[in-house]
Amino acid sequence: MSARNKAMDLLARREHSAHELRQKLKQREFESDEIELALDTLQQDNLQSDSRFAESYINHRKNAGLGPIKIMLELSRKGVGGELIDEHMSALSIDWDELLDQQRLKKYGQDIPTDYAQKMKQARFLQNRGFSPESVMRLFR
Repeated sequence: MSARNKAMDLLARREHSAHELRQKLKQREFESDEIELALDTLQQDNLQSDSRFAESYINHRKNAGLGPIKIMLELSRKGVGGELIDEHMSALSIDWDELLDQQRLKKYGQDIPTDYAQKMKQARFLQNRGFSPESVMRLFR
């Protein structure tokens, strides 16, 4: 099986960034030249697109209840460039504060705690999900 065929097989399952495909093909011991040629032709044929991957990934992780900080970090780890991340994060009209409220409500219920320890527990949970400390603290005011 060629590197291109293997990459197409991987792309048939889900979108991948070029970086992810490169890593997976290297693990399968394809030659670097063959990998780069395969990725170039896949991009020219519009079968692989980091832009399409970023948009899909942001929607998927947003639907999982993750905040913008975590999503951007994950995308950069997957080899998506900062400009592309910023472009898609701003292009998608996502109300992050509403998502923050939904995640807190889903986990802890309607009542906002008055106890400092409980507030901090909820704040840590939300920050670990990728919401900024500023947006989390606005919730408890």
